[in-house]
Amino acid sequence: MALGDGLTPGRALELWHAVSLRQVLDDAPDLSLRQMTILLTIYLDPPPHTVRDLATRLRVTKPVITRALDSMGKHRLVNRRRDESDRRNVLIQRTVEGALYLERLGDLAAAESRKGR
Repeated sequence: MALGDGLTPGRALELWHAVSLRQVLDDAPDLSLRQMTILLTIYLDPPPHTVRDLATRLRVTKPVITRALDSMGKHRLVNRRRDESDRRNVLIQRTVEGALYLERLGDLAAAESRKGR
């Protein structure tokens, strides 16, 4: 069975593997699947993003999101700050480094996809 654009499940897995392998071999931050999902959510979905909203969306606790954000913050992929209008909320902000990281990841995926055609 082919996926929507003609990509077979086998080719989709090969593509995922190739991009993952490049990430591991390069000097890029090594993110877990959960961290990558959080990062993609922050960059692909419109803001604002809060720890509370991400926890609800991913069906995990706020401490799980906080730990992931701590790791990504060390790589400068995201920033956090208190919401001035509601100090209980922590807003997650995009960074230039994070945008460049995902742009490179997208470029890798596109290049690997072209190799298989």
